[in-house]
Amino acid sequence: MEESVNFVNGYGKVNPSDDETTSVTGQAPPSNRRKAIAVIVTVGFFFVIVAAIIGATVVHHPRNKPSESQSSSVKTNNSIKAVCAVTPHPESCFTDISSIDSDNAVDPEIIFNLTLRLAVNELANISSLPKILISRSNDLRTGSALRDCATLFDDALSQLRQSVEAMRVGSGGGEKVVLTEGKLADLKTWISAAMTDQETCVDGLEEMGSTAVDEVKRRVQRSKEYMSNSLAILANIETLLDKFGLHLH
Repeated sequence: MEESVNFVNGYGKVNPSDDETTSVTGQAPPSNRRKAIAVIVTVGFFFVIVAAIIGATVVHHPRNKPSESQSSSVKTNNSIKAVCAVTPHPESCFTDISSIDSDNAVDPEIIFNLTLRLAVNELANISSLPKILISRSNDLRTGSALRDCATLFDDALSQLRQSVEAMRVGSGGGEKVVLTEGKLADLKTWISAAMTDQETCVDGLEEMGSTAVDEVKRRVQRSKEYMSNSLAILANIETLLDKFGLHLH
């Protein structure tokens, strides 16, 4: 009777350890499967976000397509280089013109006008130099030569300002820079005369054996370069305009 009870109990009650051993070999428990699925979903979501960010970056920041401002800047730089190439000081010509308001320096006429403005500004800055040197000198001969320089500097500045005015057409917001065949000869004459004035000043100081001559030479060098650049552009203006598909007015 006792054996029959045990026999019944053996078939009516399942041992937990027996249940685990009867599981299908290689099949992960349900909790582990859920964790694996969660990890896969998380990683996939991460890659989707990364791909979206990279896509947005490529769309908004194309590497091979320059902006409008960059294209304009390149065009301006190329124009200045092309014109400055005919001058005796091409590197300083490009650097100096690029350092001022040169956003619209896209043709030879405008670039010529900018070199002229540089010459005027530089000569205006040193126009008081002879008087300053006179106040420092007790030599009568040097003082006489420097007074001549003061007059010559004033005349040179007047010639350059006259050249700038000759380039202007219109007034106010409608003012333009225009170079005509009729103006070419006058501009060459005025700029050459301004250069001659500076050279005459230096020659006079050298003849007097003035100690001020070295300082004057050094101070007039930049304005001399600007004027020689302007004259070189004028001498080649028709060829330059032709390269740009333009012509004299």
